[in-house]
Amino acid sequence: MLMLRIVTMAAFALLFAASTAHADRAAADACARKLSPQSKTIYDKSLSGVLSGQKPVDAVTAVARSMVMGGSMSRDTARPAAEAAGGCLRLAQ
Repeated sequence: MLMLRIVTMAAFALLFAASTAHADRAAADACARKLSPQSKTIYDKSLSGVLSGQKPVDAVTAVARSMVMGGSMSRDTARPAAEAAGGCLRLAQ
């Protein structure tokens, strides 16, 4: 009987965690809709990494660095754009 309660509680915890993650993703996407075009690009390119467990700062840094090195964004533009994108990505964790 005790084992059944533990299993049931664990199942509810997993369901709650899944619904919370979905709500966080929705909040992150809502946040991203307010970003500048440069920040939104960084957000979009970093999101899959964050959703797979990567820290937002690591995902954003890799994307922003790649964009600067590729010439699609200046360093002066990339830093504030990455910081803004990172704020939204933290909601998706």
